[in-house]
Amino acid sequence: MITANIHLGKDISIEKDASINNVSIGDNTKIASCVRIFGSPENILEVGKACYFGLNSIVEGYNAKVTIGSHVSFAQNVNLMSGSGPNASEKMQQLFPIIKGAVTIGDHTWIGASAVIMPNVTLGKYCVVAANSFVNKSFPDYSVIGGSPAKLIRTLTPTELEKLK
Repeated sequence: MITANIHLGKDISIEKDASINNVSIGDNTKIASCVRIFGSPENILEVGKACYFGLNSIVEGYNAKVTIGSHVSFAQNVNLMSGSGPNASEKMQQLFPIIKGAVTIGDHTWIGASAVIMPNVTLGKYCVVAANSFVNKSFPDYSVIGGSPAKLIRTLTPTELEKLK
């Protein structure tokens, strides 16, 4: 495996079987076992400070820019992708073109287990993504979303927002 363009902040914890490449990761971030986080030389994947990436998660920023804010939590088996389609078949690509697009995850967002985040998605700050959700569109700050495809379940209440201050 070729590794390059790795910029790590202070006090980063990366399990020995995790893999990172073409990334910039902020201070105090933890990366669990079997996690893959990678961008490309043209699209350095950016991670803020104090994030957590759960077991078996994949964060792919090879095809387009992926930016993850600070204090973002990924549960296990999350799949975030900046490109999706039938890569091995040019004929199938005529029917189902490869989709490529930037992904941005806002500060303090929590992504539940086995969620899939597709290209061209922006999640605002303090969002919650329910487990097993398929997120193929963007949602604003304070959204609680879930389902396949994901839809808005509710927004954080004034009482909940007060606790965030």
